[in-house]
Amino acid sequence: MHFGPVFTLAVLGIPLCAPAANWGAANQAESQPVSSITMDQAVSEALKHNLSLLAQRYSVSVAEAAKITAGLRPNPVLSLSADHLDLLGTGFNEINGAGPPEYSLRTDFVFERGRKRQFRMDFAEANRFEVEAEVLNAARNVVLDVENAFIDLRLADDSLKLAEENHQALQKIVELNSVRVRTGDLPEVELLRIGVAAVQSRNQVYQARLRVRTARNRLMLLLGRASGGGTLTAAGELRRDAGPSALDQLMTQALEARPDLEAARRTAARSQAELRLQIAQGKVDYTVGSEYRRQDGVNGRGNTLGFFVQTNLPLFNRNQGEIERVRRELQQHEARLKQVQAEIRTEVTDAFDQFQTSKTLLHGIETDMLRQAREVREITEYSYRRGEASLIEFLDAQRAFNDTMQSYNEARAEYARSLYLLDATTGRTPQDHQ
Repeated sequence: MHFGPVFTLAVLGIPLCAPAANWGAANQAESQPVSSITMDQAVSEALKHNLSLLAQRYSVSVAEAAKITAGLRPNPVLSLSADHLDLLGTGFNEINGAGPPEYSLRTDFVFERGRKRQFRMDFAEANRFEVEAEVLNAARNVVLDVENAFIDLRLADDSLKLAEENHQALQKIVELNSVRVRTGDLPEVELLRIGVAAVQSRNQVYQARLRVRTARNRLMLLLGRASGGGTLTAAGELRRDAGPSALDQLMTQALEARPDLEAARRTAARSQAELRLQIAQGKVDYTVGSEYRRQDGVNGRGNTLGFFVQTNLPLFNRNQGEIERVRRELQQHEARLKQVQAEIRTEVTDAFDQFQTSKTLLHGIETDMLRQAREVREITEYSYRRGEASLIEFLDAQRAFNDTMQSYNEARAEYARSLYLLDATTGRTPQDHQ
């Protein structure tokens, strides 16, 4: 079922207006260092405190303010005048017949024709709907970025653990070979070779730690936290649900729920509302006024009233240029709507293909490679300790095991990414798959 932008914004926990006064205190209270965070917690925090999304949400407040302006009526005009004043000292009398001084009070009201005010309000409302859809699409992108950053951190942590385990295993072999060299059971060159391998594994640990820090800083930035605000660990298992089985259902859902497609529809609707407004702007308005005039002098005193009607003659400018501009923009937005629909179909197809490929790859590693690589390493290490296998055979088995485990970790991460990418491309909210 597809809901409008306003409802979906509420579902995601995104307020229609960005918090102004209370956000600083709330963010300060929730930005304390946390040792671990789950995917759901990360997504929820990002929707509340992501800096780019926070800035984007202010556009909703701007659109709400534009609605107020659109509903305002033209102000009346008040004119006061004093004419024929004897400020130069001529002197007004019956002989020179000058004067008398005149004082007037006039008011003018503009009567808009063509339902201009109603069309202004319709245009502002259409613009607000468009902005809300754009904010929702920005939230969709932020959620996907957070999910990918979370997976990157988990992958970096797993890679670090693997590098540390490999380094510890090599260090134990170094210690064992040191004893064997001292007792004369092993040539010293073997100790040097395993020592070089241990140094290389230590360098891999350093590089893995750097990748963890980089992934952590990226996730913290997406969460709206300051870098260096404490350690952050991705907790919980990576997503492993079965995922969808039919592409047609995903395509239908995407064309109904994608917020960027909704934004394109709202843009076209806004252009239609603007076209009606520009056509109305070509209608002439009437200015109706009334005037009270007071004459006070030696030649006479009197009070008079006058009434006025004023309008322009639309001989040349009937707003033809703006009407034509909006018509062309409407055609452009309709073409853009078709383009977005085509892009969504391609994105959903690619995401589904990526999901199937990552699922096949993960299943293949788990069934065909993981157990064999672990058994080969254990058998080779046992044989090497007994002196029945060479150092080259042991290092090859260790390297093959590390490569297999790293491929396995990457396959698990890629499978989780493909599931979240399917959610993003079909417009599903984080609550839909819970």
